[in-house]
Formats: sequence, C-alpha cells, structure tokens
Amino acid sequence: MAERKSVLLRLDPAVHDALTRWANDELRSTNAQIEFLLRRALAEAGRLPTGAADQPRRGRPRKQDKEPGPD
Repeated sequence: MAERKSVLLRLDPAVHDALTRWANDELRSTNAQIEFLLRRALAEAGRLPTGAADQPRRGRPRKQDKEPGPD
C-alpha cells in the first residue's frame, strides 16, 4: 500500500462540527468522512485518478456468513 499523505486543513469550527456529526452517523472518523467526500467529489467531476488506491477499510472485519444448516 502506498504511503498516506498528511495535510493540515483549516476549517470553520461549525463546518468541522457538522462533518463530525455526519461522520458519527455513518460510523466513520471525521478524517475518513473528509476523504470519502473528497473522493466522491473527484469521481463526480471525472477527476479521480485511475491509479488511486481504494479508501482503506478500517474497524472490525465483517462476520462471515454462517453456512446453511438445518433449521
């Protein structure tokens, strides 16, 4: 995986609070929400590079589906 870039982002406190609430609603960190929104905006504008890595999945892995058994 390519190294992740760090950037300083200055936001209005009200905008940051709104982003944080939105991120919490979607079970994301504020940082992940900002990246999600930037990627979506780039894709909609046709500017997302084809070589861009997928956004990393964080958190607990999903449970595997149980094999069907007698019920």
